[in-house]
Amino acid sequence: MGDTTTIRISRQTHARVIRLATERHETIDETVSRAIRALRQDAMARDLSTDLTDDETAWLDADAG
Repeated sequence: MGDTTTIRISRQTHARVIRLATERHETIDETVSRAIRALRQDAMARDLSTDLTDDETAWLDADAG
């Protein structure tokens, strides 16, 4: 881990992150990075689960040849 910074979180959240990192045999940085990635993936999954707009459907149904 190269360049670092500090973020302010509650003591309760800090304890939860430490406990989770310890359980996973990871550093705090690895655990937080994985959590951020999981949140981004969850947001992508929600976006993908919404109905397509009429324009999106038309584009997907368009003849490619």
